[in-house]
Amino acid sequence: MARSARQLKILEIIAREEIDKQEDLAARLAEEGFNVTQATVSRDIRDMGIIKVLRPDGKGYKYTAQKKTDDQTRDRYHRLFKSSVISIMGSENIIVMKTESGSANSACALIDRLAYEEVLGAVAGDDTIIVVLKSKDNREEMIARFEELLNS
Repeated sequence: MARSARQLKILEIIAREEIDKQEDLAARLAEEGFNVTQATVSRDIRDMGIIKVLRPDGKGYKYTAQKKTDDQTRDRYHRLFKSSVISIMGSENIIVMKTESGSANSACALIDRLAYEEVLGAVAGDDTIIVVLKSKDNREEMIARFEELLNS
């Protein structure tokens, strides 16, 4: 699977689980369909700027994504969005985006961060994002905006 999809999955895993060893992260990735070596996980951790921090209970450490400025975070999500979204279609006041498998949640995070006034909300599955608009009148404009994100 693609590097970007794997890195998105790493972010999802460390956000919901207290992982403290690269081997454990590689095992969790394998459970999610990403068969990688510990060396690959090590490179991803380095490339993504993931660090270990003290667990809230003070007993050991866990991996976490470094806190970044809003611009850095938005740029990162923009890159992930561009590398993950395959197609954009609309009907009435709904836009459906197909993504690489396992990438929808992280790609959807950019939509949430951009906080478009026209968007009521966005929901992500494994490889699909559903964006609900306030009005069907904004559908074509919003599809154009999302396509611009893909091409910028």
